[in-house]
Amino acid sequence: MHWLIDGEVPSYVKKLQIKLFDLKLFKKKGIKVVFSALPPIIAVNIEKTLAENGFAVFSNSRAYRLDKSIPILIPEVNPDHIKLIKVQKKKHKGFIVTNPNCSTTGLAIALKPLTKYKIRNVIVTTYQALSGAGYPGVSSIDILGNVIPYIGGEEERIQIETKKILGEFHNNKINNKKIEIIPSCARVPVRDGHLESVIVEFEDDVDLDDIKKEIRKFSSIGNLPTSPRKPLILRNENNRPQPILDVNAGSPARTRGMSVSVGRFKKHGNQVRFLLLVHNTIRGAAGNSVLNAEYTKQEGYLG
Repeated sequence: MHWLIDGEVPSYVKKLQIKLFDLKLFKKKGIKVVFSALPPIIAVNIEKTLAENGFAVFSNSRAYRLDKSIPILIPEVNPDHIKLIKVQKKKHKGFIVTNPNCSTTGLAIALKPLTKYKIRNVIVTTYQALSGAGYPGVSSIDILGNVIPYIGGEEERIQIETKKILGEFHNNKINNKKIEIIPSCARVPVRDGHLESVIVEFEDDVDLDDIKKEIRKFSSIGNLPTSPRKPLILRNENNRPQPILDVNAGSPARTRGMSVSVGRFKKHGNQVRFLLLVHNTIRGAAGNSVLNAEYTKQEGYLG
């Protein structure tokens, strides 16, 4: 393998073998929980097959994010959406739980404590790290000393997914949040960490100190291994958050990269502007998927 994470390859990882998908092998080995990071064109068949055969699937693929019976789960943001598992289990023995697009994850976490107030619209500009494009990702000749102001499908995913995540769960379905979300996405020459500039317009005037108080109060849900003590970390410095300084935010140490950092708060009438930083491959991908599994187990859906 081509190892891309800091440090040596763990010994247990060195011993792992990559095999072709084989449902009979899964059943023979007694596997019950599956983590999926497949391309959507492949995930759409494999994840469905797994769910139909009784497996719990925690997916980082976008194949089923917009399915009305499948949650896009962030435990600290929309824990009640996990009840869609019951809807799925009326049809299949198993179920699928998805996590959001990496940029959507940071935005939804940052917006959640602000939903106490009536949000009219959100304008978000993302500065997205190279690792979000996968490996080998963007050609060096295209990105070095440059910013690419387009990431295919990203803006649409932020719009749709955020509304679903912040939506209300009622009568076994999700009613999407009725807010306008206007995203612009760019790829920048940063290795890890998506920085996002956010402008939130409220229906009424808001107090900036009250906004910050809600952010400080925002807490984890349950004592889960992958859950940071503070999902949102408020930075008061005038030059934070920064990818190089804040991308691995989160405590205790095992949850590094699971906290979203926010800062640079400014108020303009009924608009509040701030910046956020999310680790796109930890909280924005694998880490959130693991946290979803932990929360699902805590809530008794894994037996």
